[in-house]
Amino acid sequence: MPSDGSDLRRSAYLLLTAAAVAIAAAKVVGAEGVLEPSRYTAPAGGYSAVPPDPPRVWPVTRPEPTPMFGSNDKSRWATVRALVEEGTYAVGTRSFPDGGNPKAYRDEGIIADPGYKSTDVVLRPLDEADRGKAVRKEFYSSKPPLFATLLAGEYWVLNKVLGWNIDRDRWLVVPTILLTVNVVPFAVYLVLLGRLLDLTGKGDFGRLLAFTAACFGTFLTTFAGTLNNHLPAAFCVLFAAYPLLRAVAEGRDMTPRGYLGCGFFAAFAATFDLPAAAFLAALGLPLLVARPRETLLFFVPGAVPPLLALVACNVLALGRVLPAYGEFGGPWYNFDGSHWSKLGTPLGKGIDFNDEPTTVYALHLLLGHHGWFGLTPVFLLGLAGLVMLGIRSAPDVRKLRKAKGTGWTPALFAAMTLVVSAVVFCFYLTRTKSYNYGGFTSGPRWLFWLIPLWLLAVPAAADRLARSAGGRLLCAVLLGVSVLSAFYPAANPWRHPWLLQLLEYTGTLRY
Repeated sequence: MPSDGSDLRRSAYLLLTAAAVAIAAAKVVGAEGVLEPSRYTAPAGGYSAVPPDPPRVWPVTRPEPTPMFGSNDKSRWATVRALVEEGTYAVGTRSFPDGGNPKAYRDEGIIADPGYKSTDVVLRPLDEADRGKAVRKEFYSSKPPLFATLLAGEYWVLNKVLGWNIDRDRWLVVPTILLTVNVVPFAVYLVLLGRLLDLTGKGDFGRLLAFTAACFGTFLTTFAGTLNNHLPAAFCVLFAAYPLLRAVAEGRDMTPRGYLGCGFFAAFAATFDLPAAAFLAALGLPLLVARPRETLLFFVPGAVPPLLALVACNVLALGRVLPAYGEFGGPWYNFDGSHWSKLGTPLGKGIDFNDEPTTVYALHLLLGHHGWFGLTPVFLLGLAGLVMLGIRSAPDVRKLRKAKGTGWTPALFAAMTLVVSAVVFCFYLTRTKSYNYGGFTSGPRWLFWLIPLWLLAVPAAADRLARSAGGRLLCAVLLGVSVLSAFYPAANPWRHPWLLQLLEYTGTLRY
């Protein structure tokens, strides 16, 4: 921590970090997918106030215990297993005795294993050349393959050196990998965030509020026990911003290593969450204007390898540059038996096939049952801080080319955060054919990578409110509700938020 930080504040950071990392580790080592009676239909008609639609039948035999939760993470684990054990990105195959009949088939491979069944898969479609032939088509995870490829590297070491098998030794392999990708980076993330808060914050109350929220009041803690792309994306965003904001706070330019790291981690974030490409562009363009030489020599070369790796993995997996996401709504997704083939049919019910108006979707994504502010209202302080700083950014933009150091200022960074957040929010208002909020998930997971940027803005507003007892109490209440939302889905983050469950229970809303 910087030398001007108080010993008490540094001690608080240390203790809060220890508690938060321990919670994240506990979520990993204690993870187990469980069946919840409320999500199944009782034989006589209802031990659930809100019976599932369509009805789900309780298994006759006990499922195999697993530290995996559902379709999203199982799809990624299936790719990891396929790469190491079978040397392919294909997670299974579908055999067609007659290529002209897409409803006569047999599924084989990892994806046919009950422990890896997932809705998040695509199937290479039949074409005219297959008509009348016995053919076999491959299943793939619908998730971008770079992340799974990196995880496969770690599993390869565990498999070849220690002899661990992800199926037989799942309680060793899965927690080990999750500790590596979710918990250890989370600890580094908190240390770096604390340093930035000390550099950019003004008062102890605002700094401690933002840091406590980072530890316990965001969905990064919620999702620590499951394999997902949102945590590494958020970590990379903070790692990219760190050298830039530190240079701004110290009134100097970034070092070549700072430019290199800034570009690398901003691009790496985009490989985990593709809309984070807006963050990469928002960092790179001002740097290019203010410091073209350093940006071209270090920032751009740092950004290229992750992007090339993403494209290379897409080509290796699917034989195409664009990820499988680009085929949503087409034959890759809408094969017989696919969850997504229900879209537009009477079977297309539930939150995955929501067709509410855009204005209603926007309301719920901001303030409602999956709301950025509705579930984690501590970000209302972040919004106030961003606006307070951002409105002073216009002169900084005009003087960007002549500015000292990196050309960036706190006001410019706040304005960038607002613009990027708005772009991403609007992107999700227009990209999907059904507004599904990310499926069964306890929060607005498509926006999680923005969390560190908003946390950095919390102190600016919190310190003003801290001047009165009422203001401090308001901050505490906002933090408390955020912590409640983050810890409500304690057993499984792939569940509806408490706000949506409350609306369903009272009969106010039902998807």
